[in-house]
Amino acid sequence: MRAIWFVSQIAFFGVIASRMINVNAVKDYFRYYVGGLSIMTLYSAAIFIGFDIYEEAEHGVFEYLLSLPISRRQLVLGRSIGGGLRSFIYVGPLIAISLYVIGSLNPLAFLVSLFALFLFSFGVSGMSITLAVIIKSSDRFDILMGVLDALIVRLSTAMYPLAVVQAANPAYGGIASFNPVSFAADLFRWGTGIFTLDNPLLPLLGIVAFFGFFTLFGVVIYGKRIEGGGWK
Repeated sequence: MRAIWFVSQIAFFGVIASRMINVNAVKDYFRYYVGGLSIMTLYSAAIFIGFDIYEEAEHGVFEYLLSLPISRRQLVLGRSIGGGLRSFIYVGPLIAISLYVIGSLNPLAFLVSLFALFLFSFGVSGMSITLAVIIKSSDRFDILMGVLDALIVRLSTAMYPLAVVQAANPAYGGIASFNPVSFAADLFRWGTGIFTLDNPLLPLLGIVAFFGFFTLFGVVIYGKRIEGGGWK
């Protein structure tokens, strides 16, 4: 369903919106939107590792994991990396479709952006796992993920350029400027030659910080909460 949604977004919304919207900040909004769509799909796929946590709790898999001869740190790192890698493998063919539609590539810049997308998917997985073990309620987690998706994805440069977001509301522009989704989307567009970045190191460092925080924070929270019981 997500793959069908991805293709339909390109074939229908992307084409229609590009003919309706005249954005001076970008030369070709259709290519701009396709680049952001890849990041939105990657974010959506990486988030689902949190729902796996609840399924494991429901089926008693936690008890099995706790009986294994591995540390809590290794457990949460493995789950975060596994969730990020799984989502990246899933979205890989969709990214290939994006590259075909965009029709351009800067090889060196694209490798850097690809590395950033790896870290981004791992960071989103770590964030999802961290929130899941803190909340311990699948219903509340589902609602929170819906709210975060509405805020994080839409208050970013995934769909609209930063200048447009700032023009709509300066507060929205401030959030979009420090949003990891914006960092990932801008780096991907930079790697595909959609536009240039004055300093690509800044969004790359932002993604590294995002990945590092939720990986380290997730290790601490997971270790304290995994044996706390009370799963619903």
